[in-house]
Amino acid sequence: MAALSRLSIGRLTPDGAMAVAVGAGLAAALLVLWVIGNLVVAAGFLAAAIVVGGGVIAWRALAPAPAAPDAGIDWNLVRTLAARSGDAIAITDRAGQLVYANDEYEALFADLPAPPDLPIGEAGIAALAAAGRAAWRDGRARIDRAEVAGKTIKIDVLRSGQQQDLLVWRAEPLAGRDGSAALVAALSGGLGRRLAEAGIMAALLTPDGRVMSADPVLRARAMGHSEAAVEGADFARFLITDGHGRIRFANEGTQGNPLRLLQVPFTKEEDAPILVALLDEEDNALTTGTGAAGHIRTLVQLMPVGIALVDRDGRFIEMNDAFMRAASLDPSAPPIYPGDLVVREDKAAVADAMRRFAAGGAAHAADMAVRLRDHPEEPVILSIAGARGLGDAAVVLSLKDNSEESRLKREVAQATKMQAVGQLAGGVAHDFNNILTAIIGHCDLMLMRHSPGDSDYDDIQQVRNNSNRAAALTRQLLAFSRQQTLRPQVLQLPDVVSEVSNLLKRLLGETVSLEVRHGRDLGPVRADPGQLEQVVVNLAVNARDAMIAKYPHGGGKLTIQTRTATVGEIRRRGPDIMPVGDYTALEISDTGSGIPADVLPKIFEPFFTTKEVGKGTGLGLSTVYGIVKQSGGYIFADSPPGQGATFTIYLPVHATGEPVTPRKAAAKPRPAELWGTGTVLLVEDEDMVRAVAERALTRQGYTVLTAENGEAALEIIESNPRPDLVVSDVVMPVMDGPTMARHVRARYPDMPILFMSGYAEEQLRRSISLENVAFIPKPFSVQQLAEAARDALAQQG
Repeated sequence: MAALSRLSIGRLTPDGAMAVAVGAGLAAALLVLWVIGNLVVAAGFLAAAIVVGGGVIAWRALAPAPAAPDAGIDWNLVRTLAARSGDAIAITDRAGQLVYANDEYEALFADLPAPPDLPIGEAGIAALAAAGRAAWRDGRARIDRAEVAGKTIKIDVLRSGQQQDLLVWRAEPLAGRDGSAALVAALSGGLGRRLAEAGIMAALLTPDGRVMSADPVLRARAMGHSEAAVEGADFARFLITDGHGRIRFANEGTQGNPLRLLQVPFTKEEDAPILVALLDEEDNALTTGTGAAGHIRTLVQLMPVGIALVDRDGRFIEMNDAFMRAASLDPSAPPIYPGDLVVREDKAAVADAMRRFAAGGAAHAADMAVRLRDHPEEPVILSIAGARGLGDAAVVLSLKDNSEESRLKREVAQATKMQAVGQLAGGVAHDFNNILTAIIGHCDLMLMRHSPGDSDYDDIQQVRNNSNRAAALTRQLLAFSRQQTLRPQVLQLPDVVSEVSNLLKRLLGETVSLEVRHGRDLGPVRADPGQLEQVVVNLAVNARDAMIAKYPHGGGKLTIQTRTATVGEIRRRGPDIMPVGDYTALEISDTGSGIPADVLPKIFEPFFTTKEVGKGTGLGLSTVYGIVKQSGGYIFADSPPGQGATFTIYLPVHATGEPVTPRKAAAKPRPAELWGTGTVLLVEDEDMVRAVAERALTRQGYTVLTAENGEAALEIIESNPRPDLVVSDVVMPVMDGPTMARHVRARYPDMPILFMSGYAEEQLRRSISLENVAFIPKPFSVQQLAEAARDALAQQG
């Protein structure tokens, strides 16, 4: 609450600050006039308020603007995006140092040089340096063409980062962006064999006519045998023309079969590869121009990229399976016109493009961004090219199947949203923990002055119980944002399931049966057993509700299984999502109605629920997601239509030799006497938390010195004898707790220190380079603070 008050005051305008000061002075003047009846003294109060307000305005005008917090970079997200890109990506800082590069960059540029010092020639390096300067100035720059290791690439440079202090360099090969890279391998493999069986000879050529790949029949006709090496050869040398202008293979001479040569354009770029097809022709076919229609359709069907042919009237005459998949078409009801593929707003533009290319008045090829009728929210690229020599076809359409790319975009958007909401939830939970610490502490202090028979005792106890419920809600927020305090142990998953199975039987009731299966030779995992039990309970309760909704009169089965995850299973999940390694899996499945496909991507979002209003907070699965992620694991939800839902949790196997912790560990005896002696230095910037902690420690017999920040604490250290214990908040303005503690340890190396914070202990310990420090999470009770102080002093002693 104090943080909120400071934020509100900090946002006042100068006029607002003056109004507040004058209002306060006027109120004070009226009070003085009413109490003592002296008009002169009252006027003095009002004048002083005006002077203070003017001072506030002057201070606000001269004070420097606060620096914006430096948000960290989620490098896991960066690695995921860069790995899925397929292009060579590098990131440099303002000093020109390479801070990240993906595998494609390392493969393209050996020894990982930092741009602009790439092996692209002196002229290329100079152009790249100029592009870097332009990107710093304008935010973006590009080099359209560069040569490296025999490959032609283009390089984009983009200024990025929270502080705009990074450059992202992306090298993209000019060849192969339209599927030609796949064709190079396909023509030498299965696609080439299928083309040969259909009597089609196909080759992929560079812009200057050199052969990149060819099918076996073309190799045999041009070179004499199907295994001949034709890569790099000049394709024109394989052909000759007779006196009538007919094309034949040079290897067969003028007595060979005449050929029909077809060219399939891919893009409008001049340096794009060229796909050519050769078909044997009879003399009558040469005159009619229709003898190759069957071969053309076969060629289109065998292409690995989505291709469709359109006649001069704008009707489809052929489309292959790849095109139908990319456009999400029903094979039983194909469209008649290209305009039938797109939304109403794009129909006119597509129809106009068809007319221009069919009439031959348009450029060689062009790309259009359109929205498909069945997926209007995701624009796709429709490539259009004029066709010559393809029979009745006048226009060639190419459509890329971008379903995988769209899925990746959705996953990235979801991860970004979850991260942003998690940061917000963590900050809100931290502030609420400060408030709840004060409420719970004051309730404890009041309960000490009331006995159970007093009239106020029950009311105070009710306030404390509701505060504990609110504290549980903030723990769920911290779990979702992966900032809660965990107590990880090395354990076996079957032990956790066995511990909670009795509770599950009571939760499921008589209508739902429970089946538990455990695999053999399971690897141990390192996690918080209590949090894992919460994960199992949350998933089981959701499954119970789903099965009760499907079987209102009883029925349904919940299955919990522990097993070793196979390598094939991990690879199917995707190495960019879950790295290949050793995992132990916990699988919870039910026989309910399942999760609808449109709901499945949203189930881990906070506050998303399909339950009725008042019957769910929407934090159950968010909490599960946060606990699993903070434990280093992965969770997936699968729900085939009508087959129930299955949640699979993968936790990495812990293999450091640390012994497995027994689930029934004996509780450490704790003496009831919490009385202490000595001096405690209490450092806390929140007034309400500092007040309740001071009263709690004073009641336990300690002499308490208080400071509102780290600098004030150091002044107390300098001017007073050595305290016996330092109790400090971690996150404070001016000087934070760890910095203050390092100064104290420099003076008193053996000083015991107890940190308190609303953030996770694991997260804070990574940023605290101090040994032998204790930690107590907020919110805490008076007794918990007394116990933590006693333990910290005892450990030091």
